[in-house]
Amino acid sequence: MSCKYSLLFLFLCGFAALSDSVKTCGKELLEGTSCTIKLEIETNKSPDEIKWFHETSETLILRWKEGAIKKIVESVSKEDDGSLTFKSVSLNDTGKYKYEAFNKDGTEIVKGVKEIKVFAKAPKPTVKANCKNGEATLTCDIGDRKDLNVSWYKENEIIKNEEKSQLVLTSAKVQENKPYSCKVSNPVSTEQSDSFTVTCTGGTSDGSGRRKLFGFDFWIMVSILAGGGTLLLLLICVLIICACRSCKKQKNLEQDEDELRLRVFHDPASNGTARSKNTARGQPAPPIPQVDTSPDTPPPQTQPQPKAQIRARPPPPPEDDDEYPPPLPRPRNKQHRKRNEEPYRPME
Repeated sequence: MSCKYSLLFLFLCGFAALSDSVKTCGKELLEGTSCTIKLEIETNKSPDEIKWFHETSETLILRWKEGAIKKIVESVSKEDDGSLTFKSVSLNDTGKYKYEAFNKDGTEIVKGVKEIKVFAKAPKPTVKANCKNGEATLTCDIGDRKDLNVSWYKENEIIKNEEKSQLVLTSAKVQENKPYSCKVSNPVSTEQSDSFTVTCTGGTSDGSGRRKLFGFDFWIMVSILAGGGTLLLLLICVLIICACRSCKKQKNLEQDEDELRLRVFHDPASNGTARSKNTARGQPAPPIPQVDTSPDTPPPQTQPQPKAQIRARPPPPPEDDDEYPPPLPRPRNKQHRKRNEEPYRPME
């Protein structure tokens, strides 16, 4: 027996919950709600025809006549008493609804108008800060919603309650290192942002202590600039090293050319068989006669060469005349000296 009562109790609870789920439509509704607009008619009158109109758009929503539905839109349904039920109201359902009831002979029994307003659920706002010159300006970000009221809180105490357009809390009312939040609401829903602590450390930041440079995070920009500066410094060092090596190579090449010129200049002088192109007096030297070195040809007779005259050494300059020393004697042509210094060979 107790089991039967338990099942009956569960059935009644389910029926009550089902009937509570479809409530009477109030004037202000949350989007997505199911509700019913009651047809206000006396119980002793049984209408033969019922019409529901969306008066704002002048659209026929429901027509019932002689126990059958002649026209109905998808988003609504008819109750047994002629009431209009919305399965899920939307923003487009906002407006005034007119109903009419007639008896069998077409006489109007009752008519009336019901109005509903549908609101979207309020989004959760976000507090954003803009720091400039050490002062912060707070903004309650709610997107493009225009149907919301905004309230500002500091340390969970309301400090400003303005409607709709007051989304910005000026820097005159913002204190650093204090938690702030904003609450948005409409007649059917309310949402509050997370607590936000303002920290402006000079320069420009987003209010959360993170400094900005060129609109980006300060330390990220510092890292990028440091990396770019390091690469630039490395490139400059490479260019300097290449320039130094090029200069050193050019200098070594010039030294090699100078040494080659000196070597070419000194080689004819160190060779005993080489002759000067000019004599000591600046006249061109005579050509060297070709000597036949064949074994049948007797060697040519050499003429005795006069001995070189021995000249006396010039006297030394006076000791008191140190200011203007006499010029040093210039040596004679090496070829001429060698020719004079050849040993005497008697004629055979």
